[in-house]
Amino acid sequence: MAGVAVGMLTVPQAVAYALLAGLPAQAGLYACLAPMVIHALLSSSRQLIVGPVAIAALMVASTVGQHAAAYSDAYLGITTVLSLQVGVILILLRALQVGGIVNLLSHPVISGFVNGAAVVIIISQLAPLTGIATTSRVDDGAVDRIVLLVRFVTEVNPTAIALGVGSLLLMAAVRRWGPALVRSGAKVGGDGDVRHALGRTGPVLVTVLGTAVVAGFGLDVGVVGSVPAGLPELTLPLLDAQLWWDLAPNAVLIALVAFVESYSIGKTLAARQRRRIDSHQELLALGAANIGASLSGAYPVAGSFSRSSVNYASGARTPASALVCAVIIVLTLLWLTPLFANLPHAVLAAVVIVAVYELADFRSVVRDWRFYRGDVLTHFATFAGVLLAGVEAGLLIGVGISVVLFMRGSARPHIAVVGRLGDTPHFRNVKRYEVRTWSHLVAARVDESFYFANADTLESRLAELVDNPEGMPEDGDSAGGQAVEHLLIIMSAVNFIDTTGLEMLQRLTHRLARRDVAVHFCEIKGPVRDQLEHVAVDEWLTGRVFQTTDDAFNTLTEAAGKWIWRDVPANTRD
Repeated sequence: MAGVAVGMLTVPQAVAYALLAGLPAQAGLYACLAPMVIHALLSSSRQLIVGPVAIAALMVASTVGQHAAAYSDAYLGITTVLSLQVGVILILLRALQVGGIVNLLSHPVISGFVNGAAVVIIISQLAPLTGIATTSRVDDGAVDRIVLLVRFVTEVNPTAIALGVGSLLLMAAVRRWGPALVRSGAKVGGDGDVRHALGRTGPVLVTVLGTAVVAGFGLDVGVVGSVPAGLPELTLPLLDAQLWWDLAPNAVLIALVAFVESYSIGKTLAARQRRRIDSHQELLALGAANIGASLSGAYPVAGSFSRSSVNYASGARTPASALVCAVIIVLTLLWLTPLFANLPHAVLAAVVIVAVYELADFRSVVRDWRFYRGDVLTHFATFAGVLLAGVEAGLLIGVGISVVLFMRGSARPHIAVVGRLGDTPHFRNVKRYEVRTWSHLVAARVDESFYFANADTLESRLAELVDNPEGMPEDGDSAGGQAVEHLLIIMSAVNFIDTTGLEMLQRLTHRLARRDVAVHFCEIKGPVRDQLEHVAVDEWLTGRVFQTTDDAFNTLTEAAGKWIWRDVPANTRD
C-alpha cells in the first residue's frame, strides 16, 4: 500500500521535475526506475525514496543551460554524463572515506540554498502557471525570468491561470481537510498514519482532474504532449573527454547537495523509529543509483522529502515499498503515457510550486539571529547568491562565507584569565566569578587550537596579559607592585598545534624569558602532548608541564605569594 501511494505521487512529480530540468517528460519517469530499485537494494534506510527532485532538477537545468550550446544541444547526452559523474564522485567519497567533506555545506548554507532555490523554482513556474510562452532558457536566473514575465504579461492565458490557481487551491484544501475524511487515529502499518498520507494526495488529484478537464472541454492551454511508451533502453553516456571535464565542477556540487539532502531525510525518518542509517552505505547506494540513472537515459537523482514522507506515513517498513513504486512507474510507461498528451503545464507548475514551498523554511532565521548572527549572514548571502548569480555560484558563495567566518572566529580566540573558586580545585574566569588569584602568576585558558590563522594574535595577547593582566592588580596597588613571574597556559581546549603554532610558543617562551617570566603548560590533551614530546618540549620550555591547573597553582604558589580576592558583579558578561 505504501508503494502504491508513493507511486501515485511520483508520476506527476517526475514529469514536472523533468520539465523543470529542461528535459522530456519520460526522463523523469526513467529516473524512477533503475535508480529507485538500486537504492532500495543497497540503502541502509528503510523509508528513503530516491528519484527526481526539485533542487537537483534546478541544478541540472543550470548546468545544461551552460554547456548545451557547445555540444549541439544534446540535453539528454549531457545529463547522462552528469549523472554518471555524480555517481562516481559519491562512490569515490565512500571509497576514500572522506564523506566528511559534505560538512562544508553547513546548516545555514543548505538552508539559504534551499530557500533561494525554492524562490527561483517558483519564479520559473510562473510562466507555465499563467500560460505565458516566454523564450527564457532553462538556466535563466530569477531576475531574467521576472523581466521576461513583465515583458510578456499581455500574453497571459486566463484558462491556464484558472487551471493553475485552481490546482493550488485544491492541493491546499486536500492538505488541510483531506485527513479529516479518515477517522481520527486510523493507522496503516504500525507507525504510519494514513491521514498524513491522504493529505499528500493533492498532486495526484489535480493531475487527474486537470487532464480530464482539458481533454473533455478541449481547452487551449499548453500540455505535455506525446510521451513515448515503453521502458528505457540501456545506453552508455557520451565519451567526450572535454565534456566530462567541463561538467566536473557542476557534478561535484550536485553530488554534495544530493547526498546532504538524501542523508538528512533518511536520518530524520530513521530517528522517528529510533534507528540509525549508515552514512557510508548511503554514499554507496546513492552513487550506484545515479550510475543506474546515467545508463537508463535519466538525470541525477536524490532523496525526495515529499515522497519519503508519504512512504513513511503510509506504513512502509522495508525498502520493498520502493520496488512496488517502481512497478507503478513501469505500468505507467507501458500503458498510461497516452494520458499525458492532455496534461496541462499549468497543473504541473502548481505541483512543483507546492512541493518546493514545503521545502522552504524562513522561520528558523529569527531563531538563528538570536543565537548566532553569523549563520544568518551566511544564510542570506547564499540566498542572495542563488537569486542573483545562479544556483552553483550561490552555493559557492555560501561555502566561502561560512569558511571565512569560521577562520575569522578562530583567528580571534577567546582567552580567559582564571582564578581559584574558593578552596576548591576549580578555576573560572576572573570576569565572571568571585575567585582568588596570585600576584606573580597569570593563568590564561586559551579556548582554541594553536595554528597559522591565530598564532600572531595569540602571541600578542598572551604577552599583553603579562604586561597588564586582566583582573590582576596594577603597579602600586595592594599587591605592592610585584611583577608577573609565571605565565600558565591552560590547554584544555587545544586539540592540535601546527608548526606555525609551535614556532609561536617557542618565540613567546624566549621573549618572556628575557623578562624573567617562566612559561608553563597544563591540561594538555594526549595527542597534543605527543606532538610536544616529538619536539623535546622540556629542552626549550622555561617552566614546567603540569597535569592539572590545580597542580600548577599548588606548586607555583608555594612561595607564599599574595592572594587577591575578586568580587565580580553577577551581571558581568565577557
